Amino acid sequence: MTQLKLITTADQSSSLLNQELNETYHSRHGALQESEHVFIKYGLNYFSEKALQSVDILEIGFGTGLNTLLTFVKKKDTQSINYTTLEPFPISLDIAKQLNYCSQLKLPEKTLLQFHRLSPNLEHKLGDTFTFKKIISSIEPPYPKNTTWIHKKYTLIYYDAFGPRAQEKMWTESCFRLAYSLLKPGGILVTFCAKGEVKRHLKTCGFTVETLPGPPGKREMTRAIKNE
Repeated sequence: MTQLKLITTADQSSSLLNQELNETYHSRHGALQESEHVFIKYGLNYFSEKALQSVDILEIGFGTGLNTLLTFVKKKDTQSINYTTLEPFPISLDIAKQLNYCSQLKLPEKTLLQFHRLSPNLEHKLGDTFTFKKIISSIEPPYPKNTTWIHKKYTLIYYDAFGPRAQEKMWTESCFRLAYSLLKPGGILVTFCAKGEVKRHLKTCGFTVETLPGPPGKREMTRAIKNE
């Protein structure tokens, strides 16, 4: 198992350092701020503003569960979320218990821990308007037997793999071509990464690419739209 080190980022929220890759799970400038900005403000809220009642989300990289937690608590009451997340290397429950997101957000600790405790590869209904499924898999093949997520269509993709320096193979044209095929017309992909090569790959695959203001400590981020 890769050695993980708990760190505190600039906004006082937790993250993890993968010591093998020398890569953090979030921006050192603020884990909570980054996730809220990239995935909620420019991802989930894009459809909230359009008053879309049902949003099918695919997350590439469950990691600490922060994006899932924020989606769960920030979605509109009238909004129904079907949340599928891919994670080839889940963190342990002991590590998850050390993350301080719930105290920062003034939530019961179990709000985050439920996502780490739930059995993988099964769909779980959390209340009337949120379903959750964590799949032990990468976006790259080979896939486990009986893989179903690759045959579904999504409204929104949270692309939150480790950055290209640490995981170059996650940012290839072939990965984005698959992401494009998984999106419904009018669907979007959001990511913290704004590298020119990544944006060129997205455009080659057919996306309309927007360069948006980045979270604290980062000048830009990317939103890619699959035109209707």
